[in-house]
Amino acid sequence: MKQYFNFSWCLMLLVAGFANAGKAQIKVEARLDQTNIKLGDQTILRLMAHVPANGQVDFPVLADTISSKVQIVEMGKTDTLTDKNNPGIKTISRQYTITSFDAGVHMIPAYTFGSKEGNLSTQALPLEVSEVKVDTTKAIYDIKEPLAVSYSFMDWLRDNWKLVLFSALGILLIIGLIWYLIKKRRSRPEKVEPPKPLVPLHTIALDKLNALRSQKLWEQGQVKTYHSELTDIIREYLEKRYEINALEQTSEEIFSGLKHLDIAGRDMNKLRQMLLLADLVKFAKATPLNNDNEQSMENAIHFVMNTKPAPSTDNKTQNKDNEPV
Repeated sequence: MKQYFNFSWCLMLLVAGFANAGKAQIKVEARLDQTNIKLGDQTILRLMAHVPANGQVDFPVLADTISSKVQIVEMGKTDTLTDKNNPGIKTISRQYTITSFDAGVHMIPAYTFGSKEGNLSTQALPLEVSEVKVDTTKAIYDIKEPLAVSYSFMDWLRDNWKLVLFSALGILLIIGLIWYLIKKRRSRPEKVEPPKPLVPLHTIALDKLNALRSQKLWEQGQVKTYHSELTDIIREYLEKRYEINALEQTSEEIFSGLKHLDIAGRDMNKLRQMLLLADLVKFAKATPLNNDNEQSMENAIHFVMNTKPAPSTDNKTQNKDNEPV
């Protein structure tokens, strides 16, 4: 009887050890490239998760600011590396460029990662921001006036003869091209093109966003429907504005397709917050705060306004022709 009891006890310990070992395979951590920066300088915050090769982990969603004292300047892409010493373990990392304009010691809070084994949290990190010291012992000098230098037109022409030559050749080339196009246009009948749509893309998108806001879906508990319709409006705008297959692509594929375009970093961050939060609501059944729901709408409107195409000359002429006399 005693031997059977000892065997059962050892078996239970062994099973518990394997369970804890499986759970311990996932580790998360946060690092700062520099824990001490000067006022207004930047450093990198890295969030990392060490998971099995076939494992998954949900990163926390960060907004534009970490706290009232620390702001996020830019969010980098997500990288995945395999451990050379242990191929069964991979490291997923995401980096954020942060800064602060308030001197003192500010705490980077602990962030929570989601996984099948449960939630895992990083440690809080201190960030010390130092003031820029000014040496008050040195005297203050007046700004020296610029020195007058004799520089004639011939001197400028000698220094910029290549610019003058290429400019003259360019002007001649443009004149020749205009002459050729005029002659070619006169030699063929004019084609009557159908009028272009008068309603710009950004106006259509903004009208849809305002209509969605007036429905007050998330206030009525329809959070998933609200985020689905919000992202559909933005995806349709992206597809027509940048000619990408945004309606069929995942969020990461959209970001990959837009990274080579001339879109400001702050606008990309607004788009990223809105799409990633919608993914969490639709696929991870997350329940965002009321402020997050409203922030997604504000980010969508700002993104459309900041990326709307500049009005073309043809549209201006057409609108002028349609004005009543």
